[in-house]
Amino acid sequence: MAATKIIDAPRNGHEMAPLNTRARGDGTHGVTIVLTAPQRNSVQSVDIPGNEPERAAWSGKMQFFLSIIGYSVGLGNIWRFPYLCQQNGGGAFLIPFMVMLILEGIPLFLIELGIGQRMRLGALGVWNTIHPWLGGIGISSCIVTLFVALYYNVIITWVFFYLFNSFRYPLPWSSCPLNGTGFELEECAKSSETTYFWYRTTLDAAPSMDEPGGLKWWIVLCLMLSWTIVFFIVMKGIQSSGKVVYFTSLFPYIVLTIFFIRGITLRGAGAGLMHMYTPKVEKLLEPTVWLDAATQVFYSFGLAFGSLIAFGSYNTPKNNCVRDVLLVSVCNAVTAIYASVVIFAILGFKATVNVDRCVASNTEILVKNKLLGLNDTQGYEQAMSLLNGTELLRLQLSECSLAHELDNAAEGTGLAFIVFTQAIVELPGAPFWAVLFFTMLLSLGLGSQIGILEGMLCTLFDIDIIKRVKKQHVTGVVCLFCFIVGFIFCTGAGEYWLKMFDSFAGTIGLVVVALMEMIAVIFIYGHERFTEDIFQMTGYRPGRYWQWTWRYIGPVIMVCILVSSVVFMVIRNPTYGAWNADLGMIEQKSYPNWVMGIALSMILAGVLPMPIVFLMRSFQCLKVDLDIHQGSIRRNETTASTKEMIDNDDDNMSPDMPPQDSLAATHFTIGDFEN
Repeated sequence: MAATKIIDAPRNGHEMAPLNTRARGDGTHGVTIVLTAPQRNSVQSVDIPGNEPERAAWSGKMQFFLSIIGYSVGLGNIWRFPYLCQQNGGGAFLIPFMVMLILEGIPLFLIELGIGQRMRLGALGVWNTIHPWLGGIGISSCIVTLFVALYYNVIITWVFFYLFNSFRYPLPWSSCPLNGTGFELEECAKSSETTYFWYRTTLDAAPSMDEPGGLKWWIVLCLMLSWTIVFFIVMKGIQSSGKVVYFTSLFPYIVLTIFFIRGITLRGAGAGLMHMYTPKVEKLLEPTVWLDAATQVFYSFGLAFGSLIAFGSYNTPKNNCVRDVLLVSVCNAVTAIYASVVIFAILGFKATVNVDRCVASNTEILVKNKLLGLNDTQGYEQAMSLLNGTELLRLQLSECSLAHELDNAAEGTGLAFIVFTQAIVELPGAPFWAVLFFTMLLSLGLGSQIGILEGMLCTLFDIDIIKRVKKQHVTGVVCLFCFIVGFIFCTGAGEYWLKMFDSFAGTIGLVVVALMEMIAVIFIYGHERFTEDIFQMTGYRPGRYWQWTWRYIGPVIMVCILVSSVVFMVIRNPTYGAWNADLGMIEQKSYPNWVMGIALSMILAGVLPMPIVFLMRSFQCLKVDLDIHQGSIRRNETTASTKEMIDNDDDNMSPDMPPQDSLAATHFTIGDFEN
């Protein structure tokens, strides 16, 4: 029989050394195996005879930059960072934030973006290529990303509901509804107009997680709309989502600038900015401040989701990823600070308006009790200073303090849907500002959700079985599954479930994944090898800063975040804020045991794939293995003859093999033919 030789396939750096080189006496090879790189549908397709189009690629540098900005600059920059600044030393918090950005965020950012660009694979393919024992990292990342995608889109759902209501005049949260007798509803009177609209009108909040109530049809419809829009954006990968990012990434900056111009011209804006950025240096001595800074940096970059690896894999091999990392990092930090200025300028105005109302109410009481003259506007402070605590309570006088108003800060949904909406009501032309604000939140949320889903779908398409299915179909199944599971957030306990997911599903799992990523790239793949990869791609060789942060400082910070997260979770009894309609306020309740069981299951689901895959592959328990990507050879058993053939060829492998060839060969020898 004539020798079989496969020579027509294009050579692309993943060819394997020939097998059985001494099979014939005439010097020809019995078999030559050529393994091609993964092929997928793409934005810019390069047709190769006999092959599928090449991997998807960005249509231009701007599309990549806007996509990664839209992903990393999210809702946390608007409603989390300003709160942390206020609670952790004002302007002094910028010091630990910048330190953690330099020592933790930027180094890990480059690891994910660089390794994705180097191997041009999703999270699952990257870690299997480095070593099959590490395949669980990609699985864990995909599972945690799924948990986050489930509840992140619920926030977009609530934004849609508020956006639709913003077109009404007057705004529905500007006043309390009246009962049959013409008086304000007691629940609203005991809380506030915006609080009532959030907990009763929007959520129809249940008293506890044990009494969730039924589905709220208006939330279900908005959730369906959210997932439908997300599906149409990501159904063709970056071919469809790459066009949307021009809006989702740029529009928030336009809105922030409009709010900035309006905000700094408002009465009380200066007081709000002074309150926020006045540095309290003594706060820097508290370890929790540094921990908050490290945690904020970690989550604001969207690390460990697999999305940055996916975005990097769509770049050209010679893209300067180091420059991209530095530009995005600076943009992320500047956006967070810029958003804080806008938020606290508006909140300063709101606080000033509230103080004026408080003074007017107190003045009316004092005049009625003849403690102040009718037109004596100058004697208010003196009259208040003459009253003791008992008299203040008897007369039901309130404390009118600007600092007290500004100290009543909120974060997350409380800031966006309660505090800031109250500030919007005070602005002339309130519906216009409400539409602008919630459209901005919508674009920020969609930008991050696109990146989250792209990372998860890219990981799924590293599996050969799923790769054979059209991406639209897989995306549709994923979105439909998430929509159905999302019904749990459409009950009266929906916000409680969202906070539980946010506290448990996306915390410990992500930190463990990020730590394992650093270990995998720097200590298993090798920091010298990764440094050489960066040099080959960019022409820049990472120096001491990168080496020290990759090998020592970064892992130590990640371990500190992980240990502190676990410790706080254990020593602090986890609670959630439940709405008490009778009191018109939030009261803290402990999670039911069955809910904590679900929380623990989610944590384990995000962490256990890593040790399970490691043990099963190290002890060769996997008899059937998925083909993660073309160019990977999976084998669980070898015969004596093939083992000798492989060993002989490995001995003859050239030590001067180019980096890509050595990568493929390393995967072949240590991953699949391990004894």
